[in-house]
Amino acid sequence: MINMTKQNQPYVVITGASAGIGAASAKKFAGLGYNLVLVARRLDRLKALKHEIQTVHADVAVVTVQQDLAMISDLPKMYQRINDKYQIKVWVNNAGFGKIKALDEYDLTEVTQMVQTNSEAVAVLTTLFTKDHETEDVQLVNVSSRAGYHVWPNTVMYSATKFFVGALTEGLDSELQRRGLAMRAKVLAPNATETEFQRVAKNLDHDVDYSEVFDKYNTSDGLADFLVALLDSDAAVGFVNDEYELELSGSRLP
Repeated sequence: MINMTKQNQPYVVITGASAGIGAASAKKFAGLGYNLVLVARRLDRLKALKHEIQTVHADVAVVTVQQDLAMISDLPKMYQRINDKYQIKVWVNNAGFGKIKALDEYDLTEVTQMVQTNSEAVAVLTTLFTKDHETEDVQLVNVSSRAGYHVWPNTVMYSATKFFVGALTEGLDSELQRRGLAMRAKVLAPNATETEFQRVAKNLDHDVDYSEVFDKYNTSDGLADFLVALLDSDAAVGFVNDEYELELSGSRLP
């Protein structure tokens, strides 16, 4: 992934960009000279991130789009507005959340919101992007999880949504390559990462000190570096292993 010049500045689209891996990745791409389209529910967070980025990178264009990814019927119009206006080089479907509890403890609203945000939104946006860009030298990254390749106690529903992401993306990339098309579809599967995930997953009203929960973990900045490494590679999957290091490989699913 080369640094961009002023004459050649395509856009990176990132969903779930208001915090965590999404926000860190936005800063990383800005440092590489990419313009940004940042999508999230929390517009105040997006505006603050835009200001932070442009204070350091004044030449980088930052577009903010307020959108709840669980509102599936809104996504085609949102996608079309972005796609019609900007030259997209990379699309990152990063928005998602999880809950850590037994399946019988979920209420149906939580189930619906998780499936819509983690799986259905990814399916819709992946399909739309592929239809428009499969013949172009572009990349799609869908952020999954280690839990998308292994089911731990109290992660059944979350894992199911992320297994879907892995199957969709790995299968799509294989199909694109089999047909000789230029677009690549890739999976980033983080291990424990210091974000808002644990606070949301456990319904807490305060941030979690990751050093008290995990012996080892990644930072959001570290995952942003892993994302760029995945894009720079020919790999289909960027999997963060038990040593919290990035493993780049072809498809991990059968």
